[in-house]
Amino acid sequence: MNLLLAEDDAILADALTVQLRRSGFEVEHAPNGAVAEYLLLKNPFDIAILDLGLPMVDGLTVLKRLRAARRGLPVLVLTALDSLDDRVSGLNAGADDYLTKPFDFPELQARLHALLRRGRPVAAAGQDLAQLSFDRAARRASVQGEALELSPREWLLLDLLLQERDRVVTKEQIVAAWAQDRGENGGGNSVEVYIHRLRRKLEGSGLQIRTVRGLGYLLEAESSAGGAPATP
Repeated sequence: MNLLLAEDDAILADALTVQLRRSGFEVEHAPNGAVAEYLLLKNPFDIAILDLGLPMVDGLTVLKRLRAARRGLPVLVLTALDSLDDRVSGLNAGADDYLTKPFDFPELQARLHALLRRGRPVAAAGQDLAQLSFDRAARRASVQGEALELSPREWLLLDLLLQERDRVVTKEQIVAAWAQDRGENGGGNSVEVYIHRLRRKLEGSGLQIRTVRGLGYLLEAESSAGGAPATP
């Protein structure tokens, strides 16, 4: 995923760029509004993070001009402007989400992936992958016609892995998805437990959850890994 980061704070921009690249994004940085506007109108980004307090051209103006030219690009406003009027102005100008500083990176990451999922509703109604049938709207899943009994966390985990199929999903993303949906912190140590349970339930589906050491987990077709068993 190609991401534009429009942020004039060099220290924050450098730190975010490193974290976002570790999460699988290709990041291009714009230090001011003029550069941000030029890059956004010139390059086919998948998503953008936009600070409102940019020099040269303010972020709100960049956002309005962007919406006039490319209405479909997801934009997350990341700013220190936290008043109700600021949030309303940003959303009315065309922001898809609004996050204020200071912030936690797992929340930013979860919001970015949520925006990207809205743009590609892979499992919005239902889908069949190998021997897995998954109906997100009806909250049903089955393997070879046999219904899967999934706990709420297992369901959210499977949903996230399907949305990010063939992409690495980090522990932080999983915990953030649980917390965002259920209002609780699942805890990183429990992720392995639920991954193990879900692996067992997906046996015979033609899909596997592979551990990518040091990064996270990847849902893929068994054939794509040459039939090798998933790393425990």
